[in-house]
Amino acid sequence: MLEIGTGSADITAFYKEVGMMGYGMAHQKVEAIETPLYCRAFIFNDTISGKKFAFVNAEICFITIAIKKAVISSLKQEVPNAAYDYDNVMLTAQHTHSGPGGYSHYALFNFSIPGFVPEVFNTIVKGISDSIIEAENNLKPGKLKLGSGIFDPKINVAFNRSMPAYNSNPDVEKLKDKDWHLAVDREMDVLQINAENDEPIGMINWFGVHTTTVGSDLRKICYENKGYASAFFEEELSVKNKNFLAVFAQAPCGDVMPNFIWEEKRNKMRGNFPDDYKSAKYNGKLQFEKAIEIYQGLSESEHLKDTSIDYGLMYVDFSNVEIDEAFIPESKKSDKNKPRTSPACMGVAFFKGTVDGRGISDSLANFATTLCRTRKYAEQFKSLFSSKEEFKIMNRKYEAQGVKDILMETGERRVLGKRNINKLGLLSILDKSMETMKKQYSNGSLDNNAWTPQVLPLQFFILGNIAIIGIPAEVSVVSGRRFKKTIEEILIKRGVSKVIIAPYANCYSGYITTYEEYQHQLYEGGHTVFGEWTQAAYSTKIKLMANEMLKREPERDFDTKTQPEDFSENDIANRSFYVNGVKKF
Repeated sequence: MLEIGTGSADITAFYKEVGMMGYGMAHQKVEAIETPLYCRAFIFNDTISGKKFAFVNAEICFITIAIKKAVISSLKQEVPNAAYDYDNVMLTAQHTHSGPGGYSHYALFNFSIPGFVPEVFNTIVKGISDSIIEAENNLKPGKLKLGSGIFDPKINVAFNRSMPAYNSNPDVEKLKDKDWHLAVDREMDVLQINAENDEPIGMINWFGVHTTTVGSDLRKICYENKGYASAFFEEELSVKNKNFLAVFAQAPCGDVMPNFIWEEKRNKMRGNFPDDYKSAKYNGKLQFEKAIEIYQGLSESEHLKDTSIDYGLMYVDFSNVEIDEAFIPESKKSDKNKPRTSPACMGVAFFKGTVDGRGISDSLANFATTLCRTRKYAEQFKSLFSSKEEFKIMNRKYEAQGVKDILMETGERRVLGKRNINKLGLLSILDKSMETMKKQYSNGSLDNNAWTPQVLPLQFFILGNIAIIGIPAEVSVVSGRRFKKTIEEILIKRGVSKVIIAPYANCYSGYITTYEEYQHQLYEGGHTVFGEWTQAAYSTKIKLMANEMLKREPERDFDTKTQPEDFSENDIANRSFYVNGVKKF
C-alpha cells in the first residue's frame, strides 16, 4: 500500500542588500518583497517494502550540496526513526532568479552576493526540513494518476534562446528563428496525488521554462512564473482541500526562456508586458491553465496499479570522466585515447550572458577573448618545455574544453591562468564581483577548495512505472531528450514507461549542452564547465546507474567512495557577508 504525506514552509529570507541569485549581477540587491518564497514536500511510502522517498521543490535558484547536507543532518536529528538519508531525499528548485543568494559553500556562486549568508542558508534549510517533517507526520493512504499534455503552438509560454546551437544537433528538425517556440519541449507531465477516499492532496508537474521573466534590473523577491502557477493551482483546489499543494517543477530548460519581446531600452528580451511581474503572472497563468486541464482530464483515468518504490544515488567526479564510446559521434571516434572531461572552466560566453539576462559588454568580452587566446598560446608554448605530467594536464584541459575561450578555471582556482587575483591588472575592472574575489583571495579563503562543485550527485527515484532522475545542473532541451532515450532503453526492462528529468536537483554545477551545441559557445556552452563532452559524460554515468537499477538492491555496485569535498569553518566565515544580521563588508 502507498502512503502519501505533504508539507510546506515559508523560506522567504529578507535581508536588504543581499545579492540575488541567478543573474550573477553585483548590482542586483534585495530591496523589497513582491511575493513570499515557499518549499513544498511530498513523501511517498511503500508500506509493503518499507521504502519511502521525499521529493521537495523549493522556490530558490538551485539546491546546493551544503543545503542537502544540512537538511539530512537535521532530519536525522529531528526524526531519527524516519530513515531519511541522501539516497531517498531529492531536493529540487524551480530556479527563480529573484530570490536572495548566499547559500552555497562554493565561492563562485557568492561573489556577486557578495559572500555566504548564514541567515539565508539557515532559513532555507529549516524550511525544507520542516516541510519534510510535516509531511512525515501526516502520512496517509493515497493513490496516483499520471497524465500529460502539449501546449498549443499559439501559446506564448516558452522559447529557445539559442537557436543556432539547437539547430546544430543532428537529431532535431531544423527550424527557422521565427519557430523558436517549437525548439522546446512543449509537453507537460502531471502527477495527480489523492488520498484513498479521493480527496485531492496535491499535484506535481514538470515543464521546462526558465524562471527569468523578472529581469536583473529589478530588486524585489519574487517566486516568478512557476510560483504564480502554484498559487493559482492551490487557490483553485483550496475549495476541496485547503492544504492542497501544487508543485510546478522544472524539466530540461537550459536554453528555454519565457521571454519573446525585444525591449531596446533595457537591451533584453521581456515577457508579454513591460511590467516584468505582470509578465511572470501571465506566464504562470499559462502553465496553470495547461496543468489544470491535464489534471481535470484524469478524472476518468485509472490509478497507477504499481506504486512500489526504489531509489539510488551516486556521486561522480565529473572533472575526470572517460566517455563511453556509445556517446561519441562517429566523426570523433578514433583508435587513440577516449575523450575525457576536465576540471571546471568558465568561458567568456558565460560572462556575456543571454538575451534575457545580459552580462559584460561586447567590448569587454572582446578584450577578455583576446586575453584568453593569448594566454592559451602562451600556455601551450610553455608546456613544450614542461614536465610530461604538466604537459599532459595542460593538453587534457584544452582538448576537453575545445573551442571555449577559458576565462576562469573554477576547478583549479585560476583566472586567466593566474592564482593571484591581485595580479589581474585591467581585467579586475571586468565586474564589481572582482572586488569580492580580491578580498577573499587576500584573506586566504579561496585557496583550499574548487570554486564550483565537481563531485556531483546523480539520483534515481522509481515510483512504479515512473522514473524521476535528479540532475545537478541546467539541462538543454536536446541533452534532456538524449538522457531520456538512454534511460528508457534500459529501464523498460523493469517496467518503466515514463522517464522524467528533474534538473537543479541536490546540487548545481552550471549547464549541460550537447557536443554540437557546445561548439557555438553561446551562453549555455560557456557555462558547460566540464567541456565539450559534458553531456556525454553525464550519459556515460546515467547509463551505468540505470543498469545497476536493473539489479536487486544487494547486488548494485554504486561508487560510495567518491564524495563531495568539505569546507573549513574558517574559510566559510571569511567568505560570509551577513552574520547575525550585520553586514561584514
